Amino acid sequence: MSENQAGPTLEPTLSEWLKAREETARHLATGAPRTVDETWVQRLADLLATERSWQDQYTELIALGSPDGNFPSSNR
Repeated sequence: MSENQAGPTLEPTLSEWLKAREETARHLATGAPRTVDETWVQRLADLLATERSWQDQYTELIALGSPDGNFPSSNR
């Protein structure tokens, strides 16, 4: 197994995250009345869960390259 194949991969999660964001942007751009649409609400919930997952995975990957193995805390 090569070094590039070891560990977690972000591509599947990133692809789904970007797709969900595009779907949300298209939905908001339609100018349709902002009624509660259960399908859209579910997609938004999925987007937010995917985004949290993606951020966690990305943070873990970045931390692998740091001297102490930890991602620095935010200054914000």
